[in-house]
Amino acid sequence: MVSTQSMKRSLIALAALLLLACTVSPTGRKQFILPNFTDSEVSKMGISAYDDLKKKQPLSKDAGTNAYVNCVAKAILASLPGDEGQGWEINVFQDDTPNAFALPGKKIGVHSGILKVAENQDQLATVIGHEIGHVRAHHSAERLSQQFAAQGALVVGGIIAATSDSPQKGLAVGALGAGITYGVLLPFSRTQESEADMIGLRLMADAGFNPDESVALWQNMAAADKSKTPEFMSTHPSDQTRMAALNRALPMAEEDARAAQQQGRHPNCKR
Repeated sequence: MVSTQSMKRSLIALAALLLLACTVSPTGRKQFILPNFTDSEVSKMGISAYDDLKKKQPLSKDAGTNAYVNCVAKAILASLPGDEGQGWEINVFQDDTPNAFALPGKKIGVHSGILKVAENQDQLATVIGHEIGHVRAHHSAERLSQQFAAQGALVVGGIIAATSDSPQKGLAVGALGAGITYGVLLPFSRTQESEADMIGLRLMADAGFNPDESVALWQNMAAADKSKTPEFMSTHPSDQTRMAALNRALPMAEEDARAAQQQGRHPNCKR
């Protein structure tokens, strides 16, 4: 039997972590990031994961594809402040799935399959800007923190259930787990995806790409997506939700793109 004192200590420890974990994203959103998931530590994780992936997944040997992807990615990175855009590793992975990613530690991976959906440089810039947006907003650290806290909540819930005489205590712990998944982790993941959309839109516009093509990209993605998982059970917002949000943000992004082009930033990346 777990003592009341042990339960109190667990609750106090969890509460202390919650109080220490408040920070703010680039869009001004309040974030939950635990102090043990520092930029340095999360970058080490990202570098390790990327190096491991390079050992398992073949890289594209197509010189033209590599040059094209690097051109788009480097144009976006060049618009970042200070040395933030320097020292990134960019690789094209030979993979037919329409995907791309960026990891802490300045790593970018683009699947060759995304080039079947992103039909031009501006649409590819939307994808890469979105992925860089995840890194700039520290979403990896935020997600690790959420998962760590969720596990702590389940432990505390288990302690409470273990000290309860209710015959429904097993059901209560199961409900807590489902509530954390669908009520916290998945919505937070969708929030991060929407935030990365907005950050990515501004990044590609600041680099001089055409932000109007961001909506066209998601039209292509919607046409290619056959799963149509209900949004409340998905880690990503629906395509319609994303396109509506992007349309609302387009006027400001278009202003950014015009300003960038007036300053001579007008990428011309050829496939």
